Amino acid sequence: MKGAMGMKINAVILAGGRAGDKLGGYTGENNEALINIGSFPMIDYIVKAFANFDYAEKIALVGPKGELEARYGNQKRIILAPPGETAAGSVVNGLKVLGDSRYVLIASSDIPLIDAMILKKFVDSCFEMGEADLYYPIIERSINEGKYPGAERTYVHLKEGEFTGGNIVLLKPEIVEPRVGLAEQLIDLRKKPLSLCRFIGMGFVLKYLCGRLTVEEAAERFSRLLDIKALAVNCMYPEIGMDVDKPSDLELVEQVLASTS
Repeated sequence: MKGAMGMKINAVILAGGRAGDKLGGYTGENNEALINIGSFPMIDYIVKAFANFDYAEKIALVGPKGELEARYGNQKRIILAPPGETAAGSVVNGLKVLGDSRYVLIASSDIPLIDAMILKKFVDSCFEMGEADLYYPIIERSINEGKYPGAERTYVHLKEGEFTGGNIVLLKPEIVEPRVGLAEQLIDLRKKPLSLCRFIGMGFVLKYLCGRLTVEEAAERFSRLLDIKALAVNCMYPEIGMDVDKPSDLELVEQVLASTS
């Protein structure tokens, strides 16, 4: 499978997330997607990127209907969907309103530095790797810090280097609903290291701690856990991982967007 070759890809944008205590207190806005950056709510930047993304056929915007309908209810290709009780539930709701899709691109609403070109480059990179059920972007630390030296990100140390994850995933929609419970379990265990180690496997964790775990091995372990074929995509665009989780993130993206407007 070489490139997207004109393939139409549906999309889900998750816009129902609650702002964390620090970010919410700093901005006075409880919904992360509605935090203002310049003269526009953050979600506007993500919607604009997808609206200009040629591969996107239909876009499910998942979030509080009252706030989103007035702004996007009449926009071509956008379909509103209610948020779920969890992030995984919101993904399921978004997929339901889209109908049949070969692939769906799922994005959070807190990555305002993305644009249509970045989305296209990511999708093309995915398909150039061959067919899979799920593609997940990883960004090397040197690429991220080279472009955004003030950004605070969490990095994972693998044999090939240090990487941070992105906030976009490309997947086949049929893999989602049967694995919602497992996905929510993994999210719950992320703050329980001992339980997570038992779940993933101690040998896998020890290899990671010794710095011997490769990107391919990590993707293979994830694939076995979920019974899918997952590929990690080495991404050259740090904007995919530049999510706004705290006041310092917001200040950085405000500066970047002000300098390019």
